[in-house]
Amino acid sequence: MSRPAVVKALWGTAVLILVAGCSSGGTEDRSGTAPPTSSPPSASASSPASASPPGSSSAPAGGRVTVSGTLTEGLKSPWGLAELPGGDLLVSSRDERTITRVDGRTGAKTSLGEVPGVVPGGEGGLMGLAVRDGWVYAYLTAESDNRIVRMRYGGGDGDRLGAPQPVLTGIPKGVVHNGGRIAFGPDRMLYAGTGETGRTGLAQDRESLGGKILRMTPEGRPAPGNPFAGSVVYSYGHRNVQGIAWDTAGRLWAAEFGQNTWDELNLVEAGKNYGWPEAEGQAGREGFVDPVAQWRTSEASPSGIAYAKGAIWMAGLRGERLWRVPLSGAERSGNPEAFLTEEYGRLRTVLAGGGGRLWLVTSETDTRGTPGPGDDRILRLEVN
Repeated sequence: MSRPAVVKALWGTAVLILVAGCSSGGTEDRSGTAPPTSSPPSASASSPASASPPGSSSAPAGGRVTVSGTLTEGLKSPWGLAELPGGDLLVSSRDERTITRVDGRTGAKTSLGEVPGVVPGGEGGLMGLAVRDGWVYAYLTAESDNRIVRMRYGGGDGDRLGAPQPVLTGIPKGVVHNGGRIAFGPDRMLYAGTGETGRTGLAQDRESLGGKILRMTPEGRPAPGNPFAGSVVYSYGHRNVQGIAWDTAGRLWAAEFGQNTWDELNLVEAGKNYGWPEAEGQAGREGFVDPVAQWRTSEASPSGIAYAKGAIWMAGLRGERLWRVPLSGAERSGNPEAFLTEEYGRLRTVLAGGGGRLWLVTSETDTRGTPGPGDDRILRLEVN
């Protein structure tokens, strides 16, 4: 159900009255810098976010997305989303430290309780979720670091989570740029996107876990075939990775926050350097990998991504829209297209549900939105 425009307008007016003269909270993950004094040029829903590659055509026919309904609403600071066998969903609350089970058909919610050891603050808290072989994995902010834990779920315990067991500790934490997305790849290894916590030098330091994409076994050991011996680091030179997904050929894609200029969608390969802080966007500099697509930060601020029907679908926070990036193999085959622009507010997570279905999580209650009645929610989307 579309969010009524009048509700959003009333809430926006109230916020403007309360914070007149203050800076906007919409500049997601732009620490250490002031927002631009003027907004960058805006792209229309069908115009490119960056120039198309030579010889590419416009976006192919099809690939439209429609909202078929609201699965559930009334969620507080939702962040991570994972699908259980059978089709139910688990959703994490970043600030309330809880995991909730959502019936995939009716939207009924069952609280699984708080995850011990989570210390929310700024952009940190209980973030990404993944499910594998009777375990629920969670990326969270603890007292001293960001870490990945896993908890037994199911079996004879009913709707109860087991005690958290550390998988990987020592990921740098900060008020901002904590990364937080985790997912199992086609190789059955666990991947994690991390941030450089505002300390830009961490992204180029291969000894640090900050500003990286990590690859590990389900127990947290360096995965076989990793590019750097004895290390979970898979790629580096990232600013803040909150979206990872694989296409049908097993290629890894990642969405990344830029600073004040370019947000990025990258094709990620083992051992490659993605440039931050030396390069932002398509810099064309030797030794760094350029993004496949880039956006002005006002139009994206990307978080979760998913792959469905030949395209990457990317949720935008500050941009308040869902981007479609059509792909042909390892290249972009057309211009990015925007959908749902400013209809549901900030968009945090998108998850492929199979059969051309997407789940989309809004993020109006994360302290940077203007929540209205029903926020936040999980939407059902159909790609056709």
